[in-house]
Order: sequence, then structure tokens, then C-alpha cells
Amino acid sequence: MRTHFDVFGLPRSHAVDVPALEKQFRELSLQLHPDRVAQGNARERLQALEGTTALNEAYKTLKDPVRRAFYLLKLHGIDLDREDAGAQKDMPLAFLEEVMTLREELDDAIAAKDLPKAQAMAKDVAARKQAALAEAVSALQGLEGAGDSPDGVRKASHALGRVRYFTRFLEQVDAFEEEVLA
Repeated sequence: MRTHFDVFGLPRSHAVDVPALEKQFRELSLQLHPDRVAQGNARERLQALEGTTALNEAYKTLKDPVRRAFYLLKLHGIDLDREDAGAQKDMPLAFLEEVMTLREELDDAIAAKDLPKAQAMAKDVAARKQAALAEAVSALQGLEGAGDSPDGVRKASHALGRVRYFTRFLEQVDAFEEEVLA
């Protein structure tokens, strides 16, 4: 199976030189652009369109550190984008309790229209999101070196599950902020 890393000739790693990726994306985009085969037959035009679509998806995924981490985990057999992903059901109970408490506090702040409290919570959650992403990247790097160890996969999936939760939390605070400041 051809991966997004293969599209750019990169090793499977979370460490990606984004400026070099952007440069290579521009070069490949020019080579694969469907306009280059506009006079070609239907098969050539379809191949160009499919190549451009694959290139765009690979670029969008690899340029973003969070998407890149989720994609690497998917390459190790865990797709957290699927609703039935077992890793989501396997989150530690302490974290799930913490999530409920944070959610209740945010709901209370929103109900009270207490934007400063919501913003303070968001600042704390943003720092925790970065720490969870760093933990996931570390676990993913271990997987790249040692192979698919169940413990490494579990650590990466739990950390990325926290990243996903924290991202949603921050999106809710952003929406509240827009509502209050509108």
C-alpha cells in the first residue's frame, strides 16, 4: 500500500521538514496537474486527477503535526477517526472522569457567560494538548524503531485520544468566545 510518506519519498516519521515538504508539493503539483493532460485520453485525465487528489490529501496530512500523528497511528493499525475504534473505548477511567469534570466546568462557565474562566480553562487545556501530542510523538517514534509493540500502540492511541478530546474542548471555547464577542 502506498502511504502519504511514499507520495513524497519520505521516511515514515513524525519528523517532517515542512518547508521542504511545501516546496516538493509545489513541484509535484505542477507535474501532476490535470491541465497538463487536458488533451489526453480519458484514462490519462483520470490518472492525473487521481494523482492530484492523492497528492493534496498526503500534503494536507503531512504538513499538520496532529494529523501526521493520527496518520502514523493509523499505519500501525489504529484508526481513531472510526467511531468504533477500540482504542477510544479503552481510555483510562481517570481520564474519562477528568473529562466529565472539565466539561461540567466549561458548561457552567458558558451558562454564566464567564468568558475569562473559559479562556483560562482553554489556556490550561491547550498546554495539556501539546503535552499529549508530545507523548504521542514519542510513543510513535518508539514504534518506528521497535515495530508494533502493543504497549507502544496503546500509549500512542491514548495520547492521541487526549489530543482529540482537548481539540474539541478548545473548539467549543472558540465557539463560545465568538458568540460572546459577536
